[in-house]
Amino acid sequence: MEMNQQPRSQKPDYKENKKTATERPKEGLSLLIGKNISNVKKVLGDPQRIDETMYGYQWYIYNQDDKRYLQVGIEKNQVVTLFALGENLDVAPFEIGQPVEEIFNTQNIDTNINIDHNGNSFRFELNDTDLNLRPVVQLGDIYVQLYIDKFTGVLSSVRFLNAETMIKQRPYELIYSGHLVEADPPSDEQWRLIEEGTEKEIFDITNVLRTRYKLNPLIWDENTAVAAYQHSKDMAENNHFSQTSKKSGSLTDRLNKAKVTYRTAGENIAAKYTDGPEVVEGWLNSQGHRESLLNKEYTHLGVGVYKKFYTQNFIQKEED
Repeated sequence: MEMNQQPRSQKPDYKENKKTATERPKEGLSLLIGKNISNVKKVLGDPQRIDETMYGYQWYIYNQDDKRYLQVGIEKNQVVTLFALGENLDVAPFEIGQPVEEIFNTQNIDTNINIDHNGNSFRFELNDTDLNLRPVVQLGDIYVQLYIDKFTGVLSSVRFLNAETMIKQRPYELIYSGHLVEADPPSDEQWRLIEEGTEKEIFDITNVLRTRYKLNPLIWDENTAVAAYQHSKDMAENNHFSQTSKKSGSLTDRLNKAKVTYRTAGENIAAKYTDGPEVVEGWLNSQGHRESLLNKEYTHLGVGVYKKFYTQNFIQKEED
């Protein structure tokens, strides 16, 4: 299945309409935003690995327990963002699995988010799809993106982030006045590290979701991952977005070339998403992509990321 999220536009100048934000809760993971790495390790211990990102922070990955899966974004020794997917994590004032109706009845969900940052003014404008699938709530001086599973009507995951990180990532249409905060563009060497980290995150998050829905976790398959990476690179370099490539053919052609043996196979592709967590939540909310993610027959997975192009290839291995 194909999925393409268009880049958000940005327009200068607007007049601000201020609204009072809900205060940050007295407990939960949101309190880590702004804390230093030593505070994080006191609460969570050492991460299982550290992944690079294109936004200037590193993801500290806590993936040992599916029910406590967490990514902590560290920039200049401080927490600037968190992505929480595990069902047993304290994401107050929300809960993973919380019904969407309860969220909309208890929270101030707005179509516009206004931010003043270092003398500059920013307004994010959410469209109807944003509001239904990934609304944002302000909690004191931080922001929370809520990823809604539209098929079950519950909260799938949350992302806490500070103002500067929100502006750098630009997850919604942005209108601004003043200087636009942007992350430094990665070098070629940095890009490959970012891509490798994102591949692992997509693999991890896919398995957390499969476990949530009582399915077997998938096993990483390197040859399948090579085929997926080559397809993402092909799409980026040849400016096309399709599961069929003029250069490398169909999924079957690509898997055969990579010497992958399998009984059945499937593919999800995406482009222009913020990062790995967001692209998997996007796939989860698209019928065909969801069917691949949650297909009980698949046994192995390979993920390939090139810049902002994403491919995951699922296979059912032939039995010995």
